Amino acid sequence: MKMIGIVVLLAASFCFGQDSGDFKPATSNVLDARYPKVDSNARVLVRFKAPDATKARLNFWSGPKVDMEKQPDGFWTFTTPPMAPGLHYYTIIVDGAEVSDPGSTAYFGGNKWASAVEVPEAGDDYYQPKDVLHGQVHEIWYHSSVTETWRHAFVYLPPDYDTSKARYPVLYLQHGGGEDESGWIRQGKANFILDNLIASGSTKPMIIVMANGYAARAGYVVPDLTGKPFGSPEFMTVMQERMGAFEDDMTQVLIPFIDKTFRTLTDRDHRAMAGLSMGGMQTFQVTFNHLDLFSYIGGFSGAANVFAMENNKLDTKTSFHGAMADPAAFAKRVHLLWIGVGTNEPERMKSGLESLNAALDEGKVQHIFYESPGTDHEWQTWRRDLKDFAPRLFRPVGQQPARGARTLD
Repeated sequence: MKMIGIVVLLAASFCFGQDSGDFKPATSNVLDARYPKVDSNARVLVRFKAPDATKARLNFWSGPKVDMEKQPDGFWTFTTPPMAPGLHYYTIIVDGAEVSDPGSTAYFGGNKWASAVEVPEAGDDYYQPKDVLHGQVHEIWYHSSVTETWRHAFVYLPPDYDTSKARYPVLYLQHGGGEDESGWIRQGKANFILDNLIASGSTKPMIIVMANGYAARAGYVVPDLTGKPFGSPEFMTVMQERMGAFEDDMTQVLIPFIDKTFRTLTDRDHRAMAGLSMGGMQTFQVTFNHLDLFSYIGGFSGAANVFAMENNKLDTKTSFHGAMADPAAFAKRVHLLWIGVGTNEPERMKSGLESLNAALDEGKVQHIFYESPGTDHEWQTWRRDLKDFAPRLFRPVGQQPARGARTLD
């Protein structure tokens, strides 16, 4: 009995050490929530109360999907293997019902409010608030003549906006599919990334506009796509219609509204657009159809389907009305063409963007191809993308960083 007691005591001490030693509450938790926790090895400990449940399954979207273990006190727990740095969405499947973790802040992703846990990136705090001057994020509403609705966007104004009379260049920065216009602030920390880059002197002060990427023309009814797979003619027709409505809303309504409301530099040399995933596809459609409006273009894990629909190789001589047919003329007109991907992204997406990069190389089209090491189709990839992309914007000719190089963070 004495030996059994010692074993139980040691086991309890081990569990306690796992819980309270190196594990700390995630910075993404709601106020005073103790779980989920993250340790210095980037493991995540999730603890969820469901005393009457018979099964609980942890569902990380870019991580483990595993059964949790029920504890005597009615809590279900699981500790993940080390995870990549960044913000990881997850839900918990409790007896077949998908629910959020009440300990986590809710983020809009996957077309729903979901939990997420922030895993710190060791030795790198470029996306964290620091003791520097901070810009302000404004929420705006504007009425669209394209959709005949009121539409919503976020606008980042640089730290010196209110204390100067200067006019500023503008970056239009788009979210991905299943997310919304809040994503680049709440998940991406774009405001802190820009604050820190501007404070370091590596990035020009700029305005960033983050718009709602979903639009439908007035009177348009989205057809029922039940049973229609992605890539089917019916699906592609709807996608093209919705992207066209977004394009018209941005170019005919949003940009004029921003230029009228804020102190912007209104020529194409001071206007950029970039986006992640779906937002990258939108970026390439909008910018290449309106090169009179934009001279800086960025695709973060996006643009593959626009450039190479149905896996067809991009033809730089004919695509986009022949905009890249003359590489030298294109380089003078478009000051930056930038493409990024995470090295651990799904193979189809990764290979598509690598193929795009190869086609641009073959066509001698100047561009940047950036790879984020060890990250998936997730926010740490896109934070790193913005960190590399923003310092390249709005620079005089001759001051751009080297083009066409494969870079690692």
